[in-house]
Amino acid sequence: MMTIEWNGLSDFPVATEFFAGALHITSTADGMQPMRLPQWALDQVDDSRLTMAATQPSGVRLVLRTTATVVEVDVLPTRVIYPGTPPRPVGIFDLLVDGAPVSQTSADRSNTVSIDIATGATTRTAGQPSTLRFDGLPDRDKTVELWLPHNEMVCVVAIRADAPVTPGRPEPRRSWLHYGSSISQGSNASSPSATWAALASRTAGVELTNLGFSGSALLDPCIARVLRNSPADFISVKIGINLVNTDVMRLRAFGPAVHGFLDTVRDGHPETPLLVISPLYCPIHEDTPGPGAFDIDALRSGTVRFVATGDATELEAGRLTLRSIRAELKKIVEQRKVRDAALHYLDGLDLYGQADFADFPLPDALHPDENGHRRIAEHFTSIVFAGDGPFGVANTR
Repeated sequence: MMTIEWNGLSDFPVATEFFAGALHITSTADGMQPMRLPQWALDQVDDSRLTMAATQPSGVRLVLRTTATVVEVDVLPTRVIYPGTPPRPVGIFDLLVDGAPVSQTSADRSNTVSIDIATGATTRTAGQPSTLRFDGLPDRDKTVELWLPHNEMVCVVAIRADAPVTPGRPEPRRSWLHYGSSISQGSNASSPSATWAALASRTAGVELTNLGFSGSALLDPCIARVLRNSPADFISVKIGINLVNTDVMRLRAFGPAVHGFLDTVRDGHPETPLLVISPLYCPIHEDTPGPGAFDIDALRSGTVRFVATGDATELEAGRLTLRSIRAELKKIVEQRKVRDAALHYLDGLDLYGQADFADFPLPDALHPDENGHRRIAEHFTSIVFAGDGPFGVANTR
């Protein structure tokens, strides 16, 4: 690998092999951009919200093997602004050495995209790359991981270090492929390595590919095909909250859609442990259908909060709530498990239920805070990765 001396450090080309947790790496004029969905899938859905979520690299990290004591990474994030609403958190980069967090920083410059929430009109402003410098690293052979922000698009422009860097870990680890909503992507988590899925993967010592998409876990057939085509030792699919708060289907369509989604995943992974997770506890949607919406009065006071706007009297007509989705998912898994011993069901209330809500309420009525993410990760690890759990030794030999 050709290197160039720059300010006392060697410049290493940004190779796709440095990235973990991304399904596609795009070379752009700004740098190498990790994507969590291939372009063909985004073309099939043609939805700006899914595209935004898929370009935000939740769970994506640069994984370097090196003896370097100084590492610099040039990055160019793209930040989204919604005028008239409270500012969104600035993306954070977490640096881990041999699995332990050692540093945290943000880019001081970025591109910006301003979106009018009333009209959807967008205005883009170009920015310049920022240099993230990490020094004082241990002078030994080690694995250095830079977790990219879960909430803003990032292009990696350059990598520099005071010693050679190579991609990957000294030994391969088992891979976990997860599909879910904004909570899985990491909404309201304090940093990218502190989302519940990242915490669980780190505790279990597995490699995470996170297909959690804010507002967009809608059982799209193309995403089922992405799961089918992606290598994995374990697969989990968290289904429900977005189907309620977008109000995109009724109970009659929901059951067959779940069956079709699971059938497609099984076409590529006939015996891989597959876990279906029902919705976490969320009071506004437990018994009230969607669509969900911003609480306008809260926005006027500078607070982001969500409300359910559906009519609870229409449940007999098939309007979906979290309670009805849990019942249907449990029934579907029980039905399929007769022929599929590697299929498992996890009630989302076991990850975050009423008692957890009492300890750590949802600050915006929809997403857990950093303590909630930690609680979900603790429950998930103790249930799912336990010896006799769905991803435990007893079920994965």
